[in-house]
Amino acid sequence: MDDALAAAKGRLREVLAAQRTGRRDASIAGDRVARALATRREVVGAGRVALYAALPDEVPTRPSFEVLREAGVARALPCPGPGGRLEFRQVEDWDELRPGRWNVLEPPPTAHVCALAEADVVLVPGVAFDRSGNRLGRGGGHYDATFPPGEAAPLLIGVAWEFQLVDAVPHGSRDRRVNAIVTERGWVWPAGGAR
Repeated sequence: MDDALAAAKGRLREVLAAQRTGRRDASIAGDRVARALATRREVVGAGRVALYAALPDEVPTRPSFEVLREAGVARALPCPGPGGRLEFRQVEDWDELRPGRWNVLEPPPTAHVCALAEADVVLVPGVAFDRSGNRLGRGGGHYDATFPPGEAAPLLIGVAWEFQLVDAVPHGSRDRRVNAIVTERGWVWPAGGAR
């Protein structure tokens, strides 16, 4: 990544950092996102939905996990894998999760490793998204490494607060776009994002 792109990404992360911290509406946003997910056949009809345990400055994902469980959808969560990629493991109950390498909740080592397919859905965290589906993560590149641009992938859905939708996200050739974004106010489907 060139220096100008890295600097632009860093500035956007700084701008949004304070807005993401200490949100009083976090539980409401988590419930609204869960309800929005439950309305989409792409999600409830998926072979499996991979989601993540949200950090304190992200829209809570446990409500989505519970809605998917009630709908009978198989669920998986990520763990750090080799080469900066993520591996996803099947989880039946949220309480199975344990703090992992970065103190992020993840499945136990005994959980079944899943190979995700194009028929699956992956909920993707992000610092910012734009209406073209570009995503700015925290800088680790794990989702981009796991789902490289140009390769077949599951349906990728970014999860964010509405204020995290910005006019333009700085991006490079290694950055993977998401197919859709869901916020507490509903869905954004970039051109070519829906299946």
